[in-house]
Order: sequence, then structure tokens, then C-alpha cells
Amino acid sequence: MTCEQCIESIGPYFDGELSAEERAQVEEHLRDCPECTAAHRQLTETSSRLRAGLVRYEAPDVLRARIRSSLGEPARDAGPRLVPLASRSRLAWTRTIAAAAVVAVLSSGLTFVTMRGRAPASSLQQEVLSSHIRSLMPGHLTDVESNDQHNVKPWFNGRVNASPDVPRLDSLGFPLVGGRLDYIDGHNVATVVYTRRQHVINVFSWPAAGDDLAPVASSANGYHFIRSRRNGMESWIVSDLNPAELESFSRMLAR
Repeated sequence: MTCEQCIESIGPYFDGELSAEERAQVEEHLRDCPECTAAHRQLTETSSRLRAGLVRYEAPDVLRARIRSSLGEPARDAGPRLVPLASRSRLAWTRTIAAAAVVAVLSSGLTFVTMRGRAPASSLQQEVLSSHIRSLMPGHLTDVESNDQHNVKPWFNGRVNASPDVPRLDSLGFPLVGGRLDYIDGHNVATVVYTRRQHVINVFSWPAAGDDLAPVASSANGYHFIRSRRNGMESWIVSDLNPAELESFSRMLAR
């Protein structure tokens, strides 16, 4: 095995993607080649530093929507690109380092998600969550876009069985964005949309039988929920906003 072949194989070797025969060839070469051994050591140390120093942030809903939108755009085809032979080993090494960084980030992220795992959500909560996530796709957030409750509330007339309350909370830091129609639990649902900085807050409501239910908070998949029932209306508030601010919003909405 040549040094160029070894450098190209270090990434798959590090990730455990080589066959037993290929792995043995890489290990034999590393025993006799100080330069390739140093490259392998650098890759290992880089991965370790990334794992140890990684700072994890949860992207707000608006940013997630922008990423989904950009990923949905077709990639530009620049055509085949010829790489000089002398540059291929350097290119392979650069790609190997980049691959190690991605592996470290993804591995740490998966560990983080696993540690924060919660009990499986109810089917109704899952429907509400699916509707919330679907609304973050480009063009799905509102059917009527307005920060005036006198435009949003009348829009629901004739579209749902009961038009929801649409208070303006702009002065309290939760601007009204608009409303839309959803379908949850087998019937049309009114959804009023607010924001808090870069976070989207969906307020789902529909007529429901049963006794009043005091607000109950829960979380799943990085999102937070507040469910309540009052005067024959079921209400679900959903956002990735932190629980303290979401509960504050819920109290303002109830008043």
C-alpha cells in the first residue's frame, strides 16, 4: 500500500468501514510509515477535541424552516471537475479531516438526543406536533397573514365550528402573525400563530366535550406543549421556546 492509498483509506479506517483485508493493509502500512501514522494520530486527536469541546445549541423554529427550505432547492450542477494528480492526496486528507468533524458532531448530537429522550408521546400530541412541524415548511405557516385580530378572528368564521380567541400580545413580546386551518383528531382545527424572537408559537383549538382541564405542560422531540380545556374548547400550545416563557405566554393568553 502506498502513502497516497493509505491517506485515502484513513477516514474509512477510522469509521470502521473497511473490510478485514483492507484494514489489515492500512495497519501494516501505519506500522512502517511515520508520516501516515502522524496523519492518523492527527485525525484521532481532532475528533477527540471536537467531541470534548462541542457546544450544543438548539436551532429555533425559524432557522430550522430556512434550513429545510435550502435543502429542498436543487443543487447547481457545475459539471465534472478535474483534480491534478499531485493535489489528490492533499484533497483526500482535507476530506478526511472534514469527515472526522462531521462524524464527531453527529455522534455527539445523537448522544445528546438519546440522553434527553422522553416517554413516547400520545397519538393526539403526535398529531399536534406533526402539524406544528409541517407549518414550518415554506408557505405553510399562515393562511391569513395579519397582526390584527380583527382580520384573523373573522377569517375562521364558517371554516371551523367555533372561532378562537385572538388576543394581541405584541406589547408583551408575543406578536400575532396570523392564522391557518389544520386537521387534527378527525376535524378541522383553528390555529393562531404568534412568535417570540425567532421562535414560532402555534395555538391549536377546537370544541371538545368533557370537564375543564387545567394547563398541563409536557415535552417531546425538543418541543414543548401546554394542553388545556376550558368552556368546551380544547387548546394546545406548541413551540420550541423555553418552557418558562411558553408558560408565561399561556397565562397571558388565558387572561
